[in-house]
Amino acid sequence: MSTERQVKSRERVADHGEVFTAEREVNAMLDLVKQETERIDSRFLEPACGDGNFLAEILRRKLNAVEARYKKSAADYEKYAVLAASSIYGVDILQDNVEECRKRLFGIWDEAYTAHCKNECREEVREAVRYILDRNILCGNALTLKKVNAAGEDTDDPIIFSEWVFTGKSSVKRSDYRLDVLMNENQDEFNYQAQLSLFAEEANGMANWMIDPETGKSIPKPVREYSPVYYWKIQQ
Repeated sequence: MSTERQVKSRERVADHGEVFTAEREVNAMLDLVKQETERIDSRFLEPACGDGNFLAEILRRKLNAVEARYKKSAADYEKYAVLAASSIYGVDILQDNVEECRKRLFGIWDEAYTAHCKNECREEVREAVRYILDRNILCGNALTLKKVNAAGEDTDDPIIFSEWVFTGKSSVKRSDYRLDVLMNENQDEFNYQAQLSLFAEEANGMANWMIDPETGKSIPKPVREYSPVYYWKIQQ
């Protein structure tokens, strides 16, 4: 969908309050955090991403930063372009928006990747980025932090995002986290036991929290962790 088009249909506005932010406003808002949008590993979450107006511009800015810093090396460009894509997250309640957003972001990424790396492009890297976007752009309700079904109704399943961390020159470690737990990560006014009590029913208590051995504070515990793999093999 063009960024100049703000409404898909009156029905969608009435049913879901869906109105897309225009390109001028997107850029004006992102310019307020310009330094972060140009930091390749800076993570962004759009809780009502639509088909990706904000995320598309963030990805473009990140890829421009990758181009500026690593244009002399196709290998470095490839690695950091993957990192740029892996740091963008979105939630939308409508499945068609989610699918369009994934497709749109991949198109932006692949165009830049192809233009820079040319005959050094690898199809397995493209598949890795598709896989990352499938994990990072999800269909769910950002208010209840639950996944939704085909009818747009909440399920009992929490939204779970994957964190992708480069642990070596070419390896990535994936860890999955519940979004409802992450959203409460920075509530420092609660001590560990208070957090466990407060979130015991929704977050399954201790199962979702752990003590950071360095700070002694409670931090989100991964739902699942994976062994590091080469970034072009994460889809495997």
